[in-house]
Amino acid sequence: MTSSLRPRVALTVLLAAVLALVLPGDRLAPGSRYTTAEPAAPEAVPVPLTVPSGFFTGSDATGVRRIGELQRWLGGAPLTVGHTYLPGDRWSNIEGHPALFEPWARWKEAGPGRLFVLNVPMLDRSEEGLPDAQVRAGLRSGAAGAYDAHFRALGERLVTHRLADAVLVLGWEMNGTTYSHRCGPDPESWKAYWQRVVGVLRAVPGQRFRFDFTASRGRDAVEWTRCYPGDAYVDIIGMDAYDQPEGLDFAGQVTEEYGLADHVRFAAAHGKPVSYPEWGLFRNGDNPEYVRGMLDWFARHRPVYQTFTDYCPHGVWACADNPQSGRVVRGAFGASGRP
Repeated sequence: MTSSLRPRVALTVLLAAVLALVLPGDRLAPGSRYTTAEPAAPEAVPVPLTVPSGFFTGSDATGVRRIGELQRWLGGAPLTVGHTYLPGDRWSNIEGHPALFEPWARWKEAGPGRLFVLNVPMLDRSEEGLPDAQVRAGLRSGAAGAYDAHFRALGERLVTHRLADAVLVLGWEMNGTTYSHRCGPDPESWKAYWQRVVGVLRAVPGQRFRFDFTASRGRDAVEWTRCYPGDAYVDIIGMDAYDQPEGLDFAGQVTEEYGLADHVRFAAAHGKPVSYPEWGLFRNGDNPEYVRGMLDWFARHRPVYQTFTDYCPHGVWACADNPQSGRVVRGAFGASGRP
């Protein structure tokens, strides 16, 4: 179950502007606005949030700058996770660029214990709606080593830019249909390709990467367990978990097939920690019960990290449409309604 309003297509446009040496402006999803208007006193959450946390607020220097603004809105709570995405339009962008990496490297070095998380597409033309036959051919070519040089270049650039310990969310939401790196057309080739990419990146001198296998919550187009490439090639098992479909409450999101509970059980069975690279509001509007549920879930299951997608319709700081949920988030970070 994949949000069609998330940052991937916009990232291609943004990075192209950066590479043209144009200073990127604020990138907002349609209908969203950044606001510092203060909500009413927050509603309590059962347990304050103490796990490593971040908010996706934009890419390269734009996203880095907004972290400080968001921390102030949260009442000064430190955000220790920086999360961004590689554009998947062409291989040259999947290899990464200094304009994207350097601002995040400086942010990471500026505070102890900070974590950099990078989503990495596994195939180019990532959101062009390629037919299954073309996806299948791409997966098989990748498994045979056709794209090794691109991933070697990515690994070397990350090390050069002091991001050698990045968490790489490789081929995320593979159980859906949004991306050309989807698993459904050929799960066996997908797994072999993942293993190949991990091998190439682990061979880069100086790297300390961790690899995060992240599906979207629920069954989606294919059971995500069919895509799991094996314990030797995975360090973290993640889940993107937006508030959808319409009418499904948080308890249903926990208990649904391939939902939150199945995710935690699967990770435990494989001896892996969990993560939540993307979550946020969606089909059910301003829904503080969902937000409370997710925050409590994190407190109980202690993910390696969690990052909230913060723009409309998902967000609470960047989106004035969700004030009740915003109060819950601020309360979890200890703002308690302070200006």
